[in-house]
Amino acid sequence: MKIECDKCGYKSAKNKDFFGKALCEFCAYFAPLEEKQLLAYVNEHVDWRATQTYRKQEKIGGIRQKRGMKIRAKEGRVMSRAPFGYKILKGKLFPAQNSDLVEKIYEEFLNNEISLNQLSKKYGLSLNGLKKILSNFTYLGKIKFDGQVHEGDHKALISSTLFNHVQDKLESILRKRKK
Repeated sequence: MKIECDKCGYKSAKNKDFFGKALCEFCAYFAPLEEKQLLAYVNEHVDWRATQTYRKQEKIGGIRQKRGMKIRAKEGRVMSRAPFGYKILKGKLFPAQNSDLVEKIYEEFLNNEISLNQLSKKYGLSLNGLKKILSNFTYLGKIKFDGQVHEGDHKALISSTLFNHVQDKLESILRKRKK
């Protein structure tokens, strides 16, 4: 049975109850969690047609997903598949059997005159895969998301000194290529 949203009038079987007010998925997403504020929010009526574009394009799901990912990043939790050298157990990152290779790759890149291409072939990685490994904050025990770096809840595989020296070398190589 479809119920009408008390804020916008949209009829849906997925309406949620907030303090006795029925709200559609769209209005519920933006609804305040305190009763007084919610009542003021519901009283600001909106025509459901004004939100229809967002419903059709499912923008809400993307907004909700990104908000959830930001929360996970702030908590230091992993949001996607495990990077090279890690495995996921019960939603957390742990060093994998090949975790020692990460530091080895960083050291070899920093201390030898080896090209990125040669190094990627040596370890059976794509060139872009190697670049991702060499610039991934996860190996420092951190999580980077949406341009912000947060402390992770996992073990670092390399030191920040090694990471920073590799970043400097990578940057100088990429600058030379642009010239």
